[in-house]
Amino acid sequence: MNKLQQQTRRISKTPKLAPLIALTFLLTIPLYYPFHTHSPKNLPLHNTNDNSPCSGDGCGGDAAVGGVEAEQCDLFSGEWVPDPDGPYYTNESCYAIQEHQDCMKFGRPDLGFLKWRWKPDDCQLALFDPRGFLELVRGKSLAFVGDSVARNHMQSLICLLSKVAYPSDVSETTDENKRYTYTEHNFNISIFWSPYLVKTGKLDNEPFDLYLDEFDPNWTTQISLYDYVIISAGHWFFRPTYFHLNNRRVGCLYCPDTEITHLTPVFSYRRAFRTAFRGINGGAAARSGGVTFLRTFAPSHFEGGGWNSGGNCTRTRPFMRNETVLEGPGLEFYTVQLEELGIAQRAGRGTGGKFRLFDATKVMLLRPDGHPSRYGHWPGANRVLYNDCVHWCLPGPIDSWNDFLQELLMRELGDV
Repeated sequence: MNKLQQQTRRISKTPKLAPLIALTFLLTIPLYYPFHTHSPKNLPLHNTNDNSPCSGDGCGGDAAVGGVEAEQCDLFSGEWVPDPDGPYYTNESCYAIQEHQDCMKFGRPDLGFLKWRWKPDDCQLALFDPRGFLELVRGKSLAFVGDSVARNHMQSLICLLSKVAYPSDVSETTDENKRYTYTEHNFNISIFWSPYLVKTGKLDNEPFDLYLDEFDPNWTTQISLYDYVIISAGHWFFRPTYFHLNNRRVGCLYCPDTEITHLTPVFSYRRAFRTAFRGINGGAAARSGGVTFLRTFAPSHFEGGGWNSGGNCTRTRPFMRNETVLEGPGLEFYTVQLEELGIAQRAGRGTGGKFRLFDATKVMLLRPDGHPSRYGHWPGANRVLYNDCVHWCLPGPIDSWNDFLQELLMRELGDV
């Protein structure tokens, strides 16, 4: 039994049903339009009944929830507990931090938010071990597909690994798509910028055009050989968009047109994930033996207003699980994610595709203290600056995602 196995001690073999959780509805770029559709009622963080959207075969069948087998504990039900040893890197020891998430550089005065780690209810979650992780992924490849929060996650991983190794940037483009390699371990990491997961028109003039039944060639033509893919999306789906199906415009969201059907973000969200998963399950992005993780939303924590109306996130400690509820339109998005994941899992039984749940939402809902807020830039007298309550400080709570990733990969390799 290796070091990682010794740290990961199973206490219970009884799974806990993943509860309903909500989605942040703010955008990665400064633009938000209210969501005026009906939302389900507020739900507590930990729902113990069977009426959640993750019940039954829609979430992967009776034997699994999001692909986690029944004898393994639910990593994502738990609480944040004090960790006096954190953080495990700084902005001075890691060069990969996006400036807007470099909260230390821009003078965040409180550092208590760095002194917490996630503790599942029924097992121990090992802290990220950079040496052990690089051995775990020796000869493997990992792709992140999504938006700037996916990039936030990738940069956290690079920072944690920087304690023992630095990658070489072997990117072939100068845009948002990046590729890094750890030569000594023959391990590659890539980020594919695809905020809608499907084919789009140019993303420089709203409303954008979404081709909801067509693959995004930016990533679907390139990931067939990747061993692991972490796919995520969400914030951009609340921006003004035109929806296309079968080569014709079928509706829009927040568009100025009056002679067109106005639809909700859920319309495009469901179809985008279905198309993306179809691409992996035998379509343009089909992979033999690879594993796809659906990383759910990391909620925003604006209080006192929206992103553009004075909202901010100034708390300095995590919530306890009984101090907050999941609410709002994101609940519908989360339900869509679970349903589409279940559909993809069932299809994967015939194609060999493996799909797993990476539930970041329950964990990060409890971390209103982990965002950059106003500490992602210097104060500017001649320009309007917004508080960032979407992304995560580095170092910060998002580093826990790599504790989860380490454990999930160990499970895939049969080491638990």
